[in-house]
Amino acid sequence: MLSAQENALLTQVGPGTPMNALFRRFWLPVLEARELPHEPGCPPVRVKVLGEELVAFRDEAGRVGFLDKRCPHRHASLFWGRAEDGGLRCAYHGWLFDVSGACLDVPNAPEGGTFRDKVSALAAYPGADHAGLIWVYMGPAHLHPELPALECEDVTEGQRFIRKMELPGNYLQIMEGDIDSSHVSFLHATRLPPNTATMLAGAASPHMAADRHPRWEVSESPAGVQLAARRNAGEDAFYWRVNQWLMPGYTIVASLVDEPIHMNMRVPIDDEHTLYFRYWWHPARPFSTQERTEMETGGVLVPELIPGTFKTVENMGNDYLIDRSLQRSRVSATGIRSISAQDFAMQEDQGGLVMDRTRERLVSSDAAIIAVRKRLLDAVVSLSAGQEPQEAADGARYQVRGLDAVLPRKVGLMEGAGHLLRTI
Repeated sequence: MLSAQENALLTQVGPGTPMNALFRRFWLPVLEARELPHEPGCPPVRVKVLGEELVAFRDEAGRVGFLDKRCPHRHASLFWGRAEDGGLRCAYHGWLFDVSGACLDVPNAPEGGTFRDKVSALAAYPGADHAGLIWVYMGPAHLHPELPALECEDVTEGQRFIRKMELPGNYLQIMEGDIDSSHVSFLHATRLPPNTATMLAGAASPHMAADRHPRWEVSESPAGVQLAARRNAGEDAFYWRVNQWLMPGYTIVASLVDEPIHMNMRVPIDDEHTLYFRYWWHPARPFSTQERTEMETGGVLVPELIPGTFKTVENMGNDYLIDRSLQRSRVSATGIRSISAQDFAMQEDQGGLVMDRTRERLVSSDAAIIAVRKRLLDAVVSLSAGQEPQEAADGARYQVRGLDAVLPRKVGLMEGAGHLLRTI
């Protein structure tokens, strides 16, 4: 378990906190590309991240910028403005700001031609289009971090699927859910319908049910921690599920060779809310009709969204639509329809939206959680001492994959499958 000080250090992400400073060292995904299309004058979008309320916009040249939500003049929201004349114009009095935050026009005052050089947006951050997402960098301008060189940046739209959600709960407890391999044998235990796509085969593996206490091989990786859970697969083989946790809050989940790859990305909105992307891609082919239908309609793979929002239909307000009769029949361990909603139900109800880790009692199957917490604590303490995170400066560190495979017992993981854990 963590001390109260360590728990606060990891979970508090508001302005001025050490963890806020760490997240600011990285490019952070905050929008799907479709939310800010490449169209002249596309509407601005509200964004809240790391406790800051921003407005994202794209100027006529296609550049993306993030500005403080409030115009510095009378603090009207820039969300009501429009993109024109090289920037975003406030609807209240017409002040105009470019993607760097510079004021280009103060049309409501006779001194505006000279006064504009004396003002700027309250905060302004660069944005970038990358891998089907729009990213923001909120850290010191002189550091110039690199975008993570994720494999999914090189695939076509037909080869990727992204589901964005806004979830109640601190980013850490939402993130810890998918670096915990032992829960899969219990929480997600289910008898899946026969036509379920193979991208779920790992969760449905008979080895998960037969051996419910994985042994861990945890090792540092260039961008985070490699989390390898080993289970028995008969007398002569081991079943391996390898997740790649990546700084500051991403997990590439174990996947079968030649099947879609799954990544979860978490970015703190504030201490009690999290921006969450479930991201699938296939490096070699477009998704099949069946795969895309399962993802787009919501179901076993992903939860359905309330129309016009990024909120899930299954939520705590309706007890995640739990079906107790289905649970009693043992078709589903929980009676909750989608796998991700099963996770959300557990994570949101861990004693509050910010979990008190001083009260937990960990066991050996929690080795992955312990390792990731340590990596984050080391990074935030190092940054407080003036040492910048090297992961942010080198995008190539992120060229890794997860793995779901059976290997002979006499063959070690890296010997038998090390080449499958890299994208280069």
